[in-house]
Amino acid sequence: MEMQSVPDNFTCWMAVILRFGGNAIWRIAMLAWLGFVALPHNALAQEESVNARLLASARAGDQAGVARAIADGASVNARSRVGESALVIALKNDKPALAMDMINAGTDVNLAAANGVTPLMAAAHAGQTDIVRALLAKGADVSAVDRLKKNAMTYAAGQGQTDVVVLLLHAGVDPNAVYAHDLTALMWAAGYGKTETIQALLAAGAKPELRDDRGKTALDIAREQNVAAAVKLLEPLARR
Repeated sequence: MEMQSVPDNFTCWMAVILRFGGNAIWRIAMLAWLGFVALPHNALAQEESVNARLLASARAGDQAGVARAIADGASVNARSRVGESALVIALKNDKPALAMDMINAGTDVNLAAANGVTPLMAAAHAGQTDIVRALLAKGADVSAVDRLKKNAMTYAAGQGQTDVVVLLLHAGVDPNAVYAHDLTALMWAAGYGKTETIQALLAAGAKPELRDDRGKTALDIAREQNVAAAVKLLEPLARR
């Protein structure tokens, strides 16, 4: 025996109308049905609205506005059209206090934007040492890469954010890890002439003799980029 299909809600309302007839019943039934349909859509619209307020407040650096939006039910993991959370927005706009608020509110510390940039990458690039420390404590992924195949260490090394580099080394990042195009953190620091970062990496055991996919060492890259300070620092190591 075939199972009878369960009528959907609209079919149920139509059955009522057909049974009792009349314009009044029709109007009552349709109003009730429209109200039933509208409820979830209204709830969704309200959720989108409060999330939009959260992101707008984050872009404006408005900590109080962000706090109000969260209190009103905004998701701490809400993201913009380009996939940026309020945490990433705060870091990009150099608002560390707001970023810390979002971390403490429970934002997913590994939630990447559409371009793959994570909160840890953004904080490393900006040299936000306290934020990096907080993100690492919350389990931020040090190995995540963005669409450019860069990660927190390569951003920190290239920007000369030595304190962040040291934090990442202490978190277990290998000073001789090889990234896209066989580049190491030392090569990134050398290419941009970040001598303090070069020294920190060398002290951690970075090998200056390693070569990228073009066969170039950190010293070669420093020469190529005409950064005399880095060349001066690395040349004696090449003669050993």
